[in-house]
Amino acid sequence: MRQQAKGQIHERITAIPNAWYPIYLVRGEKRNLVIDAGVNLLGPRYYEVIRETLGDDQPLHYLFLTHSHYDHIGSAGYLKERFSGLKIGAHERLASLMQKPTVLDMMNRLSGNHVELHKYNPDAEDLTLCPFDIDIPLKQEGRFDLGGLTCCVYETPGHTKDSLSFYFPEIQALFPGESAGVLQGTTGSEIQVEFLSSYQDYIDSLKQMIALRPAILCLGHGWVLDGKDAEVFLQRSLAETYRYRELIETYLMSAGGDAQRATEEMAYTEYDVKGGIFQEKISYVTNLSAQVRHIAGLNGP
Repeated sequence: MRQQAKGQIHERITAIPNAWYPIYLVRGEKRNLVIDAGVNLLGPRYYEVIRETLGDDQPLHYLFLTHSHYDHIGSAGYLKERFSGLKIGAHERLASLMQKPTVLDMMNRLSGNHVELHKYNPDAEDLTLCPFDIDIPLKQEGRFDLGGLTCCVYETPGHTKDSLSFYFPEIQALFPGESAGVLQGTTGSEIQVEFLSSYQDYIDSLKQMIALRPAILCLGHGWVLDGKDAEVFLQRSLAETYRYRELIETYLMSAGGDAQRATEEMAYTEYDVKGGIFQEKISYVTNLSAQVRHIAGLNGP
């Protein structure tokens, strides 16, 4: 089954919308955890729904981040200010990125494109993404006991070098961020491949996730899949990654190996003409450019 990433997903999991930029609240018997921090402009909305879901007497203990993109870490600092004692966990690489003014400036510029989200900030709070500390460096085989649920950390690079996925074996729930791709298209049935830092790492990470055989798959954008659909999605994502590389190579060949020209032609055809991709175009083209350059480099001069 496939459902939008909003509302109760499981008795222990709540997807907090906007569905395209969801964060996931996982409630254990002893501790509560949020996975990802979405877009900064949604900070007040996230806080409101977390507080409503937990109730006034329940604390939020952890915020774990899947990777260092602006639409997954945006409200981390905001939430840390509002939940006393909240510990942020992420890959150690993210800590240094958060101290770079150029990185933060770029993230805030990308966030600023989401003018449609300003309505979720009725008090006009300053939601600028600012540096924040990583309290818990997360790495492969990390384990966190929430009480009846164990958060198992897996390093799943390929989308970014710092990509992490979180798996809860007791309920077979996997949170891959964008390490497994994103569902796109008007029916949410097409897979957008998301390798940016390494094609081979992305393939290896997918195989690692497939081996877990999750029964619940909470994607980084848009959708949650369970049962057979979760298993099928991961297998499809692997096959689509192989096909996508071939597609990029076709555009590169048509462009005589010119990566910039291939990117422009591919963006026009795949984004403008075919449509159905809901990602902001500036972000799509930025990511596509990295993918095309990467594949061009793998293929050599």
